[in-house]
Order: sequence, then structure tokens, then C-alpha cells
Amino acid sequence: MAQRLLVNSSPHYRSGETTKTVMSDVVIAMLPILVGAVIFFGFRALTLTLVSVGACLAFETLFCKIAKKKNTIFDGSAIVTGMLLAFNLPVAVPYWLAVVGAFFAIVVVKMLFGGLGKNIVNPALAARAFLFSWPTLMTTYVKPFVSPALPIFSDPIFTNGGQVSDYIDSISTATPLKALKAGVLSDVDVMDMFIGNTGGCIGEVSAALILLGGIYLLCRKVITWHIPVTYIGTVALVTFIFPLTGGHFDFEFMLQSLFSGGLFLAAFFMATDYTTSPATPKGRVIFGICCGLLTVFLRYYSGYPEGASYSILLMNMLVLPLDRLTKPRRYGIGGGYHVESGK
Repeated sequence: MAQRLLVNSSPHYRSGETTKTVMSDVVIAMLPILVGAVIFFGFRALTLTLVSVGACLAFETLFCKIAKKKNTIFDGSAIVTGMLLAFNLPVAVPYWLAVVGAFFAIVVVKMLFGGLGKNIVNPALAARAFLFSWPTLMTTYVKPFVSPALPIFSDPIFTNGGQVSDYIDSISTATPLKALKAGVLSDVDVMDMFIGNTGGCIGEVSAALILLGGIYLLCRKVITWHIPVTYIGTVALVTFIFPLTGGHFDFEFMLQSLFSGGLFLAAFFMATDYTTSPATPKGRVIFGICCGLLTVFLRYYSGYPEGASYSILLMNMLVLPLDRLTKPRRYGIGGGYHVESGK
């Protein structure tokens, strides 16, 4: 008996890629960053990340149980959110702050909007913005390789001035972005910024390790070049031509602007989020350029020296209009040739 051939409507493209495989690749790409964080800031960086990931998994499981929905933690997205949230925190923050951030990211930003694929902004970035309700905790940075090390299983005690009171005053430090915002070059060497030997959040200090993870994602075709290249390139161009140090064309100011703060982490791991970034290549280019312009504008003129997080959150709101404006034309439409008449 001959077999019947069943032909469905297009598209016919098939792929073994799933949400789980994509999230697995993102986790693999972030592992060098996590290893670097442990080297720079000690094992507290690892425990902070584990607390953040565990809280994200717990809150998503609890929400699914209460809402009587299928548990979705096995797609890996909660793990990615937990790691990105931790990477956006200073190493000295108390563990309860990571738990609060995980609740906001998973429950408020993700699950209440319908779960993965339906959130309108990046959950980790939205949680970071929310956690600035505790500005002292979120802006107390620690120098890498400090001694004595911060405690692993207990929280540091903060004074009103933002210092870690149980440890020497030199542990709490300003980031290079604060110097740049004041119109002066940071005394931190550019190579130290690139490697990660500077103060900042645990996952943002090493542009080299972030770049390594980003190249992995590009090679695995998890992300495309459009957003990272246009985002970083726009920041480079604007800060080179219009530095805050006065005059124009300051190469040193440009390099310090690129390698300090969360620009690389934002460009490769958060601006490229499938759900909250455009689906079309043209849309991604516009998205990246606008993120770069907003980042520089916020760094220059806002009260907070970093602008990467808020620039992406603002552009997340414009993803749908960008997709509509940049969607490709249907074949035979608007090309100067009328299909029906043949004219």
C-alpha cells in the first residue's frame, strides 16, 4: 500500500533549536563571567548568584502552582534571569536584596504578563531598576582582590555613608563612570577595565570575559551582530566626538566609556533578549543605535552615571512599532510591478 504524502502550508523550515537549548547556550556564555566574578570578588559572588537563581526558580514554581499552570522552570529562562540579575548587583549587597529582585523580575515583570515571550521589558533589568529603591546598597561597590574578603554566609553591615563597617574603608570604591561623568579621566588603567580589575557590579566589570561570551553566542547563532555592534559602536562614536573632558576626539575618554559600567553586558546579553528586541534586522540596527544614544545621553545628563539599563528598558517599549515599521514587504507588493495586471 502506497504511503500518502501530507503537504501542509508553509513555512516548512524545521530546526532542533528550542527555548531550552537557547537558554543553555546563554548560560554557557555567562559561565566565564561568573568565574571572573569569583576571581575578582571572591566566593560571595558565587553564593549571591546561586541565591538569585534559586529565588527565581522558586518564585516561578510557586506562581505556576498557585495559578494551576504547568511548571515552566525547565525551559531555563528563570536561570538566565537569575544570573543576569546577580550580574547587575554589587557583591556586597545583602542576600535578601537579590531575593526581592528575583520576586519582582519573575512574578511582576514575567509571570503576571503571561510568562516567557509575553513580558514587555527585560525582567532582570526591570528588577535592577526597582532595586534602586535601596540606592546605598546598589551603589556600594567593592574593589577586586580586597583583603579581608567579604563574608560568604552572612551579610555585610553598612554605615549611613555606604561603607562596609566591618571592613577597612578602602573596600568601598567609586566606579570609573563617576569620574567620567565629572569630566575627568579615571585613574584606573584602560587595560584593567578591559580585564575586570576595577570596581562595579559582579558581572559587568570584565569586558574581555563578556566579549568572550558574546562571541560564543554569535558563533552559536543565538544572537546576531546587529544590536551589539550598533549599540557599542554608537557609544564609541558619540563619546569620541563629544567627550565630557572638553574639546573633541578624545580616544582615551571613549575607551574608558566603553570598558566601564555595564555597556558590554547590556549589549550582548540583555539588549539581545528575543522577547524584548526587534525581530527584523533593520529594527535591530535602529534599536541598537537608539540604545547607544540614550545610554550616552543618560550618562551625561542624568543624576546616575550609568545609562545602559534604562536605555534598554525605554527601547523595550518601542519594539512593536519598530517591528511594524521595518517588516519586509510581501513579494509582489509595492515593487513597481502590479501582479494582477502585469503592468
